[in-house]
Amino acid sequence: MPIVTVQQGPRSVELKRELVRQITDAFVDAYRIPAETVQVWIQEVPTDSWGTAGTLTADK
Repeated sequence: MPIVTVQQGPRSVELKRELVRQITDAFVDAYRIPAETVQVWIQEVPTDSWGTAGTLTADK
């Protein structure tokens, strides 16, 4: 049973639904496994809790 963890900034429910669908489809196609065995966990991190190149994402 594959478990995929996605760490990202906040996104809409619609975008997360599409992401989960596409990730699941990719595993079904690549591994020839039932969709029911694929788990996708989304961990959303607020923009004031991560940064890049020395700057908080919230400040960009």
